[in-house]
Amino acid sequence: MEEKNAYQWITIERPGYFGKKRDDLIDGWNKEYGNENWRLAWQMGSQVIERKEALQVYEDSYYEFLKKNKDIVEWLINTASDVYDTAPTNVMSRFNYDIQETPNTHLQDIAVRRSVLRIGKCFKGNKLLEIRSRDAEGWKLSPCNIPFHLPELILPGEIKDYSGKNGWWDRLGIPNSLEKWYQQNKLLQIKK
Repeated sequence: MEEKNAYQWITIERPGYFGKKRDDLIDGWNKEYGNENWRLAWQMGSQVIERKEALQVYEDSYYEFLKKNKDIVEWLINTASDVYDTAPTNVMSRFNYDIQETPNTHLQDIAVRRSVLRIGKCFKGNKLLEIRSRDAEGWKLSPCNIPFHLPELILPGEIKDYSGKNGWWDRLGIPNSLEKWYQQNKLLQIKK
């Protein structure tokens, strides 16, 4: 006989972009709901997916973008020795999304590394390339400039703003970007 869970996950909000408040938010949710009683998940059509699957979807957008843009791949691998998002220390994460050593979550650097690997390439350049700042040479690889490969699944409507920078991806990037999907479809869920 199959055992059923005694609980279900209930969505309580769409928390949007955290910025540098990530650790404070996590501490607050741990205090309010209990360590194992909340999660972040992502809406994908009629399904809700967990972080591991959401990160695969996130990475797939980079992979699809790079597969279609061979000129950008050639520029990237011949320019960069590696990439980073929030700080040069991000390179220590290598291919592991769980290694987050800065107050801001950094995913795009890891997704770029993994996507370059998936297309059978490697970095041959001589400089560490930043992909977060609008002033950086690697800005074209910011997730607000990468098209989400399943744009019909981006949820419309308002989301919560913990950072004070709500919607920065729409102001600075392309329509239906990867960043828009990541923030718009993010859910805070609690066990009931």
